[in-house]
Amino acid sequence: MLDTFKLDIFGDTPGGSPRHIRAATLIAIRWIGICGQLATVLVVHFGFEYRTPLAACLTAIAASALLNLLLRSRYAGARHMQQPEAMFLLGFDAAQLTFLLGMTGGLFNPFAVLILAPVTVSASLLPGRQTVLLGLFVAALVTLLALAHMPLPGPAPAMPPVYALASWAATIIGIVFVAGYVGRVAAEQRRMQNALAAVEATLRREQQVSAVGALAAAAAHELGTPLATISLVAKELSRDLPPDTEAAEDAALLVSQAERCRAILAELAARPSDDSGVRFYPIAISALIEDIALGREQANVEFQVLRRPVSGDAGAEPRIARTPELVNGLVNILSNALQFAATRVTVTVAWSARNVSITVVDDGPGFPIDTLQRIGEPYISTRRNQSGHMGLGLFIARTLLENTGARLTFANRSGAGAEVVASWTRSALEVQGGELESNVDR
Repeated sequence: MLDTFKLDIFGDTPGGSPRHIRAATLIAIRWIGICGQLATVLVVHFGFEYRTPLAACLTAIAASALLNLLLRSRYAGARHMQQPEAMFLLGFDAAQLTFLLGMTGGLFNPFAVLILAPVTVSASLLPGRQTVLLGLFVAALVTLLALAHMPLPGPAPAMPPVYALASWAATIIGIVFVAGYVGRVAAEQRRMQNALAAVEATLRREQQVSAVGALAAAAAHELGTPLATISLVAKELSRDLPPDTEAAEDAALLVSQAERCRAILAELAARPSDDSGVRFYPIAISALIEDIALGREQANVEFQVLRRPVSGDAGAEPRIARTPELVNGLVNILSNALQFAATRVTVTVAWSARNVSITVVDDGPGFPIDTLQRIGEPYISTRRNQSGHMGLGLFIARTLLENTGARLTFANRSGAGAEVVASWTRSALEVQGGELESNVDR
């Protein structure tokens, strides 16, 4: 039923928007690096009195500071930096740091580990392809450092060639590992942010529609009394006026239009809630499920709702409120089952004195075994190549229903088909309905 919407080798986020890089962030990071470089060079040269190529080092640091000043003037305020420009900037930082390390011992310098910093920043901010290119560039710089560099300042012991080879290998491995790990974590974070944004948009849309439905019902209730008065007065005027006069025709028109308004308000008050999403009274769970499934049935799929109290003291079927989270969560689960079922979808509503559960079973192909443990994560779908299907349906359902206190499980049945179980404590659902009912009574 689902398959993994895989990230490609470069870590790009499916369905994600272009990543914006705040120039102020990179500029601030570079100022920290510049101050650290300057302090280190001065302390080593004047504090420890080690002979360093001070002029060359200060020139490299000054060039980086000058570039930062130019960047600050160009990206004033909160402007975003283009990705190629950010890549060039990080490449410059790697080259500048390589020059400083080459002047002060190469890979034998204890600060050589900082060569990983540009790649780490790139992995967290830039697309994977640009991070790969930057990583290759930094690896070339590290190789150059291993082959040619000035002696380490101070009374440094002579290092054997095998140590230089080991330092080079460790740095290359560090670049690959850090870039891969940080890039994967950043991609997962962006993926989750995009998916949560889709959930918020769905919920916001449902709340807006709910507000419109509530406003229509309230308007129908509030306008009923004054409209009845208008209709009554118009009818009295129509009776008192002489027939076949212009005033009598106007009065008759007023009566007909008032009746039309009453019919419109009655329709609004009686309109099913499937397009408003909210009722002003609690509703039985099974009735809510039947209402949600109405209009979503497939021609060749039989839909059935079963009601099962699981104990003698279970009481009546719980009545709940039509919250946007609950409605949208159940809509996604039922729609998924109806679309993949072969001939039948069965929904079982079970309740006891303490718990409530909704079990949705279809006789379709079931969930793929390799993705069963990941169902409910974003961007997992067998229909990802079809327009409009981004693998967010079950993720949205899981997120929304868990916000109502539900616990969801996904499984395959022993024969064929998929099974989704959502369970709550009974008080978590009934309290919402009871509170809503008492508020309406007031």
